[in-house]
This record gives sequence, C-alpha cells and structure tokens, in this order.
Amino acid sequence: MNSSLRFDVVSLGEAMLRLSVPDGRRLDDARVLDVQVAGAECNVCTALARLGRRVAWVGRLPSHALGQNILRALRADGVDVSAVVSVPNERVGTYFIEYAAPPRSIQVIYDRADSAAARMTVSDVDWGLLLDTRILHLTGITAALSNSCYEIVAEAMRRARAANVTVSFDVNYRAKLWDARTASEKLRPLLADADILFCKSDDARLLFDCHGSPHEILNGLASLTRARAIYCTFGAEGAALLTQNEFFAQPAVPVQIVDRIGSGDAFAAGVLDAALNGAEQNGLKQGVGLAAIALTQFGDRVLTSRAELDAVLAREKNDIAR
Repeated sequence: MNSSLRFDVVSLGEAMLRLSVPDGRRLDDARVLDVQVAGAECNVCTALARLGRRVAWVGRLPSHALGQNILRALRADGVDVSAVVSVPNERVGTYFIEYAAPPRSIQVIYDRADSAAARMTVSDVDWGLLLDTRILHLTGITAALSNSCYEIVAEAMRRARAANVTVSFDVNYRAKLWDARTASEKLRPLLADADILFCKSDDARLLFDCHGSPHEILNGLASLTRARAIYCTFGAEGAALLTQNEFFAQPAVPVQIVDRIGSGDAFAAGVLDAALNGAEQNGLKQGVGLAAIALTQFGDRVLTSRAELDAVLAREKNDIAR
C-alpha cells in the first residue's frame, strides 16, 4: 500500500443519532433519552483514529445543530470531516433503542427515511479526498439507503479499483432497510469487487446460502468474491479468516457485556488496522480484541487506545489502572 497518501482509511456513509432509554425502561414509556453519535462507517473511523490512524469520513448532513453535534463528536475523535457536505433544511437519521435482558430482545426503531445521507448523490462526493487513501471502507448499509447511495458505493468501488486503492467491504445486512432477496441480488456485485470482505455468519447463510462449518461458510463466500482476505464473525464463538486458501480461527475474548451495538464495526477496525501493517492474519486477533472492548462500553463508537488494545490482546488483568 502507498504510504505517501493522505489517509490510511477513508469511509463513506450515514452518520446518525442514537437515542436510548435507560436500562430497564421501555420506549413506550420513555421520559429521558440518551443521545449518542452512531453509524457503522463513523464507528470504524473513530476506532481507527483512536488507534492513531489517519482517517476521514465522507457524508452528507444537515447544517443545523444536530448535524453539527455529529461533526463535533467526530472531529473530537480525530476523524477528518472536511469533505462532509452540509445542507440546509434536511434531517438527520435517527434510531431509538430499548435494551432488554433475556428472554426479551433488544428493540430498535429506525427513523432514517429521506435523511440528508439518503439523498446523497455522486456529485456530492469529493472523489479526490475519498481516494487519497490506502484503504477505502464501504458497507452494505450505505448501499441500502437509496438508489443514489447504491450508485455511490458502486462508483466508489470502480474508481478505487482504477486508482489501485484497496477496497474493504462489510456486508452489514439490515433487514429494516431491504429484504433478503433484494439485498442478495444487489450486494453480490459489490462483494465480487472487494479486496477485504467482512460478513457475519448469519448474513452469509441468509443472503448467500453459505452453510456448514466456519470453513465451509468461508469457502462459500470465497466463490462470490475476488477478495484476498475474507473475515466472518460467529458471535460468541469468535471469528475466522480465509486468505490464500488458508483458514484461521480466533476465539472471542471473554467479556462482560455492557452494550452489544457497534462490536462488528470495532472488529472491522481492528482488522483494517492490522491490514495497514500487512498483517491480515493478525487482524483476527485485533478484531476480536477491539470488539470485546466495544462490548464493555456504552455507545456505538468504541473509544479506546492502542495501549488498551495491546493490554487486552496480552490478556493482562487490569482491575484498576493506577
């Protein structure tokens, strides 16, 4: 990878606001909501910036206070947002979340239709900045937002290929954005052009009919893509990698879960951090380590440091850091 480029990783997508009720409370009786900045691509960028990487996020936000809230948070995290388009009289996508202990499930309500991000077009993108990077990270979430957003993702992959920029793609299927049949059809050509591919095992089964053992699931994904490295996550069982026909598995780090949301993005960030060093196999360990850190803190974005990640990977017991 070309180290003379301006950024290590650039991503493009929708930044949102997450509104959650306190633990044990119900959304239908909500009186207080906690507000957090969210969005898969923003989460990846934040985690990488916290690890000292040069990152930028490209998007489209309203110019009012809620859009500024998101930009301020990302800047504070060390993410370059100079290519974000600010527009008047539009809206920020939001989602509401109600946490629950078993046997109840976590409830998520999206309110993101016709957001400023969903209206983004190819002409909104600063292509010079987007491609001035070693890795371009894209997701299936952005592709699902609107026809114009799908066009942007496809165009970004074409331009990255022409510019010899490594393309990272995370399937990140969201059933509330499109149905499985549509997602499968539309995502297949995007998978085919990725250099680094991420896919949850559940998504691999549902969307691409990949079944069996972890190795078999990865082999199924390999038949759909030219990617040199394919990563698949298996929840509490950990993650696996197929690269150059070699299979590797990594168990999950034992963790006391505080907040489940955002761990997949943290995994992707850990992998990409290792990929920047040319150590994609080590990305498995870093990915599960960063995912574990994400699970122990509230909010979608993982706020950590290189020292903390190294300590987790070394399995140091640090009950109190003095």
